[in-house]
Amino acid sequence: MSIYVIDDHPLMRDAIVMVLRRLRPAETIVELERLDKLTAAVKQYGAPGLFCLDLKLPDITGVSGVVAVKRDYPEVPIAVYSASPSADMEEACIEAGADTYIEKSASSAELTAALRGLLMADSEAEEPVTATSNKLSKRQTQLIAMLDQGMSNRDIATELDISEHTVKVHLWRLFRRLGVKSRTQALHHARTNGLLPG
Repeated sequence: MSIYVIDDHPLMRDAIVMVLRRLRPAETIVELERLDKLTAAVKQYGAPGLFCLDLKLPDITGVSGVVAVKRDYPEVPIAVYSASPSADMEEACIEAGADTYIEKSASSAELTAALRGLLMADSEAEEPVTATSNKLSKRQTQLIAMLDQGMSNRDIATELDISEHTVKVHLWRLFRRLGVKSRTQALHHARTNGLLPG
């Protein structure tokens, strides 16, 4: 598995790569400054396991980059980072298929927490729990139960002893698995399809 960091700003790229090397020292990390070089890079360096994507590149701007990457690599998680405040762009990026949104003004600790959460969510066993679980992992089944109890992200983070960043990533992966966009839709789907733990 290779991790692809796509950003035309060397300083920001270096910062992301440094965090990734700490989190996953054994992984191949491929640095690109343009999205149009991705296909050739994947042929050279192998299948992607994670994308770290700047929203503003010389050849693409905004969520169109997320859409393009998601179209070609639908199963690979995407961490988007941008100078735009999350209030402006986060929702649009998640809708487009990104798994987490990181502001460039985020501290090193926040950046590390977000990327660690994504790598943890990605590596977590996604084994079906039972035949009726609709192929939900144990963690996802747990989340559905917590959503049913009306727990907030902060409550879930405290209960599971993980960061709120990680909770968000797990929820986004759950929503994507169920084909829904919100907690309400996820619960409705779970109730309709008998996914709530007995």
